[in-house]
Amino acid sequence: MAKTKVAQINDSLYDFKNKDEYAFKIEKGLNEDIVKEISKQKNEPSWMLEIRLKALQIYNKLSLPVWGPDLSELDMNNIATYVKPNTDIKSNWKDVPQNIKQTFEKLGIPQAEHKYLAGVGAQYDSEIVYHSIKEDLQKLGVIYTDIDSAIKQYPNLVKQYFSKCVPLSDHKFVALHYAVFSGGSFVYVPKGVKLEKPLQSYFRLNSPDSGQFEHTLIIVEDDASLHFIEGCSAPKYSKINLHAGCVELFVKDNAYLRYSTIENWSKNMLNLNTKKAIIEKNAQVDWVSGSFGSKISMLYPLSVLKGDNSRTEYTGISFAGQGQNLDTGFKVIHIGKNTSSVVNARSISKSGGIATYRSLVSVLPTATNAKSSVSCDGLMLDDISRSDTIPLNNIENNDVVFSHEAKVGKISESAIFYLMSRGLSEDDARALIVRGFANPISKELPMEYAVEMNRLINLELKGGIG
Repeated sequence: MAKTKVAQINDSLYDFKNKDEYAFKIEKGLNEDIVKEISKQKNEPSWMLEIRLKALQIYNKLSLPVWGPDLSELDMNNIATYVKPNTDIKSNWKDVPQNIKQTFEKLGIPQAEHKYLAGVGAQYDSEIVYHSIKEDLQKLGVIYTDIDSAIKQYPNLVKQYFSKCVPLSDHKFVALHYAVFSGGSFVYVPKGVKLEKPLQSYFRLNSPDSGQFEHTLIIVEDDASLHFIEGCSAPKYSKINLHAGCVELFVKDNAYLRYSTIENWSKNMLNLNTKKAIIEKNAQVDWVSGSFGSKISMLYPLSVLKGDNSRTEYTGISFAGQGQNLDTGFKVIHIGKNTSSVVNARSISKSGGIATYRSLVSVLPTATNAKSSVSCDGLMLDDISRSDTIPLNNIENNDVVFSHEAKVGKISESAIFYLMSRGLSEDDARALIVRGFANPISKELPMEYAVEMNRLINLELKGGIG
């Protein structure tokens, strides 16, 4: 019997869609009138419109990147940049419209909130439709709300940090993001407050021929700690969708932040996301990332180790199947003294998929006694896939301990034979090896997300290797 192709497998957990119903959907394209209309729809203050218009000017001046995957098929004239769902934001799941509520129930969001989360935000197309935070955290001064509410309720705080971590001119798709952004989360953790349970935001794009441009802004004050979880998915359409979100993280002295992401965008999605953290003295940011979906991904979280003794770790995995080009990696800039970074990246490619690890380690002259360790492993499951490692290491002082290791290989046939001799089928033996390869990543995720990552791996592998 012929093996089932991945494209034939029922990915019903993610690849379901609702009727394209909305309160408002902006015309396709990108110009000043469209940007002004988005701001008008959101009833924004004038200072935010000024940022949007400035970003649009920058976007029009910048060129597409030419060093990564080919983005020539992206035509903004075919993308609607703002889709308002048929509801405003709710604080009770019962009040969310039935079709939207059922979407998030299928994705397990209410169940996760009940089991192990301190707060949840759920975005549908361009707007947050549900947001909640436990009352005891509010009493401690923790703010967890949608970015649009934060702009109006905490304008001075937002002004202080918004676009200060990721500038408008960072690259073309950041400028696009700032011109049309909508939705996303705002988190403020006061000094000394340590959250024992994670906060989670989930972003679901439903509307075809559209983009999602959420903005996440997180401030963790001195001696505070937070685990923030981000989930993303979309149904599959025949035409290109676009995701160009932005994440800005400010982690102050002696603070800790873990930022976990599982992305399972549909395979017609261009995922051009930007994430950056500024890390102060004795503080630490850990990134945990799983990239499974999208047609093209270009995603390279950046940690700026600004303060002395600041630290960062990145643990990530990508899985590129047929028709996918996942160009992912990590960037770190060492500025303070005694800083350290640890990178553990893994990629899997099959059925002609392309998995690329692209990195930057920059150690500035001020970063004496810096330590950096980079390890990236690629696993190819057939002869037609591709795995590349493209590191850039810029070391500007001699008082540094630095190591970089990269390996690319295939599944050992002797390991397959050994497992088959113990009673496993060939497919089960291969899947077991792949899950073992991914285990250093999955063990860093919350239990529910580790299970979900293994489920996604099984889905991609089912009948598709060998």
